[in-house]
Amino acid sequence: MSSETFAPEADARLRAEAAEIISRYPQPRSALLPMLHLVQSEDGYVSPRGITLCADILGLTRAEVSAVATFYTQYKRHPNGEFTVGVCTNALCAVMGGDIIFERVSEHLGVGHDETTADGKITLEQVECNAACDYAPVVMVNWEFFDNQTPTSTIELVDKITAGEPVRPTRGADTVATFKEISHVLAGFEDGRADEGVGAGEATLLGLRIARENDWRAPQVLPDGAGGATWPARGAQDRQWRLRVGPRDARSARRLVVLAG
Repeated sequence: MSSETFAPEADARLRAEAAEIISRYPQPRSALLPMLHLVQSEDGYVSPRGITLCADILGLTRAEVSAVATFYTQYKRHPNGEFTVGVCTNALCAVMGGDIIFERVSEHLGVGHDETTADGKITLEQVECNAACDYAPVVMVNWEFFDNQTPTSTIELVDKITAGEPVRPTRGADTVATFKEISHVLAGFEDGRADEGVGAGEATLLGLRIARENDWRAPQVLPDGAGGATWPARGAQDRQWRLRVGPRDARSARRLVVLAG
């Protein structure tokens, strides 16, 4: 592993911010995840010197720090682009066109999964889930949402990024911060932009609105003390369903039995 260290000014600044992160946790080693984002915000990836700094501050071995850094996909072990473009190709997004979007954008940029364009602007990723199925297919740029995408709209998006033009997410912040800037936010240092733009959109809130219109409520504890819960099932019979926890079986597993009352 490289013996390279941070310059004195950067080292002092990172150690001061690391101390602030550590103060949020009862055990210092619990601060490792945000500290990895912190060093990533400096180098644009979790560099060998970033690993060494985290290990030194937390009293861990470099192997222990590396084991964590290689487990999570948000931590990059080689230089990342200024913008990470993540195309969701999980089930729903794939059905709605995510696979085609990735193929077209990959061909357009000349890079594949986890590869970076020659100008260092974009790292392209094939993402398992962007947690936004109600807007499929979804593309994220530095974890900001770009909803209901098509191959054409996504190519236009990456062309704007390549040209240095600002891009506006569908929801969330008004513009997209750089990978380093977002990493600093993920380390726990707010950038004052949390309340910008639209939060939850109509597709996300639709179920809540329908539930309120129909007075649907969460399960409640049975009044007879039998355990479980009841809730109204509004419909033709307006039946009431009862959920009870059955007796433990030989393997001490809990069995759930749904009874129509």
